[in-house]
Amino acid sequence: MARAKQIQARRVAERESRNNNDRVVATNRRARYDYEILDTLECGLVLTGSEVKSLREGTAQIAESYVRVDGEELWLYQAHVPPWSYAVGFGSHDPERKRKLLLHHRELIQWQNRAATQALTIVPLKLYFKDGRAKVEIALARGRKQYDRRQAIAKRDAAREIARATRQAEKLG
Repeated sequence: MARAKQIQARRVAERESRNNNDRVVATNRRARYDYEILDTLECGLVLTGSEVKSLREGTAQIAESYVRVDGEELWLYQAHVPPWSYAVGFGSHDPERKRKLLLHHRELIQWQNRAATQALTIVPLKLYFKDGRAKVEIALARGRKQYDRRQAIAKRDAAREIARATRQAEKLG
């Protein structure tokens, strides 16, 4: 009986992993610390075949990457997608190449204008798969000074203390 349950659990796990195309590949946690996030947007990503396979292995890094507007297009720079282990020679790709981001033209114009007029920057926050397609969550952000970072940490700690105190008061009362 126990063997049958193990087999059934394994089949359920395999089915869920096959259907679960939505998964995060890489995050840029440092961006939320260094920048004040004003607005976010989901963009598609133009990739080669070996890059997609490498992303599915979950080995990408976007900590040092940034987004720029070149002409009428958005480009992701310095996102490190290592070569796929089975791609050799012609099928391989440059790990640090710039990658084109896909979004609607009106969104591009709006973000380009906001970034230029308000001295804002565009940073990638998350690289993930959604419905089998590679996506990047980008953010329009304002850089923080050192004292702003300290204030943000102090606010977060104060909110945490308040939440802890209210939970304890509810338990006792």
